[in-house]
Amino acid sequence: MEKTVCELFAGVGGFRLGLEKLNSGWKTVWFSQWEPGKSKQWAHDCYVTHFGDSEDLTGDTSTTGIDISIVDKKNIPDHNLLVGGFPCQDYSVAHSLSSSKGIEGKKGVLWWQIRDTLIEKKAPFCLFENVDRLLKSPANQRGRDFGIMLACLNELGYIVEWRVVNAALYGAAQRRRRVFIFAYKNTTKYAKKMKKKKPIDIINTDGFMAKSFPIHPTESVNEGTIEGDVVSISDTFKFDFFNAGMMRDGIIYTANVIEIDEKPVLLGEVLQKNVDEHYYISEEAMPKWEYMKGAKKIPRKAANGHEYIFSEGPVAFPDPWDRPGRTMLTSESTLNRSTHVVEDPGTHRLRLLTPIEAERLQGFKDDWTAAGGMPERMRYFCMGNALVVPMITRMGKQLDEIIILE
Repeated sequence: MEKTVCELFAGVGGFRLGLEKLNSGWKTVWFSQWEPGKSKQWAHDCYVTHFGDSEDLTGDTSTTGIDISIVDKKNIPDHNLLVGGFPCQDYSVAHSLSSSKGIEGKKGVLWWQIRDTLIEKKAPFCLFENVDRLLKSPANQRGRDFGIMLACLNELGYIVEWRVVNAALYGAAQRRRRVFIFAYKNTTKYAKKMKKKKPIDIINTDGFMAKSFPIHPTESVNEGTIEGDVVSISDTFKFDFFNAGMMRDGIIYTANVIEIDEKPVLLGEVLQKNVDEHYYISEEAMPKWEYMKGAKKIPRKAANGHEYIFSEGPVAFPDPWDRPGRTMLTSESTLNRSTHVVEDPGTHRLRLLTPIEAERLQGFKDDWTAAGGMPERMRYFCMGNALVVPMITRMGKQLDEIIILE
């Protein structure tokens, strides 16, 4: 089987970079990256600067940088692996489309674009990334959103594995927790091999995720069922998804697993020395930062008149060198509680991360986001949206072993 990839919601190319680092023949045949409401598509331009643009089956390159919902999925080149890091949104279903036995989700929700692509192109393998709260959302119907995704994949003939991965526990420089979802068609040789294995063995040792991210074996697995159509699941489904699991033939198997703690990259190892002056925190701004990072107990009043105390604990200030970095958000470098503040190794003054340090936390090459003249604020934004590239490379090694047998 050819190692052909389609990358949706591509950002600045984390999936592609992670696979290409293997030098094992992965070829991206098409990608899509579009930021809603932005006149300048910086992430798309950065991607194209590094990798070049992609033609659809009509020879058009403009479709890679427009809203994926208006792209005719028939024109996407055929591929054997569909990848994408898509936003966590409300996946509630609006109504049934009886003519196609499908569903129409809330407008703008990007899962349906993935589903439409799978229906049209029938990729045998898929690899997706999302925030870990996907498994628990929404709060008033815990597990519904992920249940809808599993129902769609089950309906389309896929077996699914998932794992919540803390990148720092697998050698990365950032304590970033994300859920990775691997799906494969029932008709693949890999599926036929995995159908012979017990779900607990797949979760513990034999599955794609277990081989990519080893764990301490668990003895306890909870079960559930995906029953009914996607609309009924949207209305009634609730389930406690744990941080590891799989779905096969509509049966859910899930377990809380303990990750094997590999040696991480420490924050101090990614820091530059004697950086440009504008990254340093001024004396005038220091009180604001101290307040933002400190513990708080603030009296507040709700809209209904109820009075309460809003409280939060302190955040390390500055961030310690001897631990991996915290999860980086799109607000990185702004006056924000979540923004990293570090002591410069050369001057020993407190400052913000540089864009290069933000790239290193995510496993990108230095100045990756400088391509195409991207403004500094957007460089942080793109890294806050990105995935940890070495995690893709780890999974790519397992994909290499799977694809070669197909």
